This record gives sequence, structure tokens and C-alpha cells, in this order.
Amino acid sequence: VQLQASGGGLVQAGGSLRLSCAASGRIASSYHMGWFRQAPGKEREFVAAISSSGGRLDYADSVKGRFTISRNNANNTVNLQMNSLKPEDTAVYHCAAGLGTYSTRVAGIARFYDYWGQGTQVTVSS
Repeated sequence: VQLQASGGGLVQAGGSLRLSCAASGRIASSYHMGWFRQAPGKEREFVAAISSSGGRLDYADSVKGRFTISRNNANNTVNLQMNSLKPEDTAVYHCAAGLGTYSTRVAGIARFYDYWGQGTQVTVSS
């Protein structure tokens, strides 16, 4: 599976961005998908995840109520709608895909995922 993230950019605090992750591969719709982010000088952190069916969603506490993850298995894309952005949301955002058994406990763990995209930069100005 190859993953291509897009949609990042520069936005003012309070604004919105929509990230997309295009997955290529015959069984891409079988993968659980996640978004992680990494800011300069900080460790990578979990943002959101969605199960292969789209029936289970998980979010980091820092983005709950502001970000929404969704997927379209017909065209193998996963989206992250980000509203009410804050300067602390500034980071490189990566999408990831995994085949393991989905659960809230593992959805936020990076090693649960088998494939990673190259990342897209999100910068939120104050």
C-alpha cells in the first residue's frame, strides 16, 4: 500500500484545513487508517484513527470536537477535517495504514501501522 497525503498549508488560528490521504493498492479498503503529527523538536503523536469499515473512530484528546476523520472506500481516501485550528496544531501530518485488529487501545500506537505516507505540513499562525 502506498499513501499520499495532501491538503496542508498555512492558515490563521481559528481557520480550517482538510487533509486527504490517497491509498493505492488492491486491498487498500481493508486497512485501518490513522493520522499522526510531528512538530519540530517533539515526538510523533497520535491525532485520529478510523477502522477499515469506518464504523469506529478515535481521537486524541487535544483534537476532539475540532477534527473529524472520515474515509471513502470507493476511492480509497481518508480525510481529516480540521476546524478551529490552533498554533499548537502546527506540525507535519502523516497518514498511516495498518492491518491488525482495530481497537481504541492500539489505534493510537504508531507500531500498529504498517505503512506510512510522506507527510504534509500544516502551519497555524497566531
